[in-house]
Amino acid sequence: MAIWSRSKPTPLSKVHSSSTMKFSLRFNNDLPVQDYISLARAAEAAGFDQFWVSNDLMLRSAFAILPAIATATSRIEIGSCIFNPYTVNPAELAMFAATMDELSKGRFNLGISAGASEFLDWVGLEQTKPIAAIRETIAAIKALSSGETAAIDGRWLHWNEAAYLRFKPQRPVPIYLGALSPQMLGLLGEVADGGLPLLFPPEHYSTVAPLIAKGAAKAGRSLDQIDIAACVWCSIAEEREAAEAVLRDKIAYYGSSLSPLIWQQLGLVREDFNEIDHALTVERNVEKARALVTDKMLRIGIVGSSRELIERMEGLVAAGVKHLSFGPPLGPDPLAAIEVLGREVLPHFR
Repeated sequence: MAIWSRSKPTPLSKVHSSSTMKFSLRFNNDLPVQDYISLARAAEAAGFDQFWVSNDLMLRSAFAILPAIATATSRIEIGSCIFNPYTVNPAELAMFAATMDELSKGRFNLGISAGASEFLDWVGLEQTKPIAAIRETIAAIKALSSGETAAIDGRWLHWNEAAYLRFKPQRPVPIYLGALSPQMLGLLGEVADGGLPLLFPPEHYSTVAPLIAKGAAKAGRSLDQIDIAACVWCSIAEEREAAEAVLRDKIAYYGSSLSPLIWQQLGLVREDFNEIDHALTVERNVEKARALVTDKMLRIGIVGSSRELIERMEGLVAAGVKHLSFGPPLGPDPLAAIEVLGREVLPHFR
């Protein structure tokens, strides 16, 4: 059997359309499906380049949301942020990616990573060999979406010569890697077409970029060859209290699943989220969990006006960022936030 030890990045012409600033939106998969259709259409009208939806466990399925978005839009790129190879077999990820790319007429980007071990624990899955799992998953999906056989006898995947798609993919689908840890950030630089590193707080980019660059150098690449989406959380609204409340909800839900690398940036440790986790998962008391989010935790994201958002993002652009990605909650009214971003923030950075 062939052993796929390193995947080849998709040719850059298939990933990047220009050297200008790119803009994307990211959403969790916690909204009604119809909402994503409205949000994606608004994002397309506002001038965004990409629209990403997560597939976190026990929420709505991105396997239904993403096709709905594809059929409701015509220009904006659509992506998953993220799928993992533990809950979904890499063969099925490749099948879905190629089919979504066909449905969207070449607008699909596959975002993958190892997922959060805390969430995998819910369903009795162990996050074994995450770096090997993702390296081999990327290699296998790239082979399959290129119309090749993905025979692999690796540390994590063991496929034979019958592992190939029984239909012709229209192109190698770009693969974006979601990364938090130093090792995964290095792998991003080494093998991925794009990256979805979480910058919590946004200034965390100064820590993240060298780790990606180190991986890229290992593969003879530069950061300019990778579409790195600088992923931040933001909440925009005229009423600061309302903006802050919805950001607190996101931090309460996801804070304990973040990387130690991010907690260190904020002066936090995993145990700081224990009481919040208990309030959410055991007591199912959202209001209590929200109230337990501290000011130190709030530094994860950006709250306030579009001007405050621009001021924080200017530091990222000055550091060399070429793709700004705005993540949940966006604001208490996401549609209104998209309109503000399109009217005031995107033109500033274009």
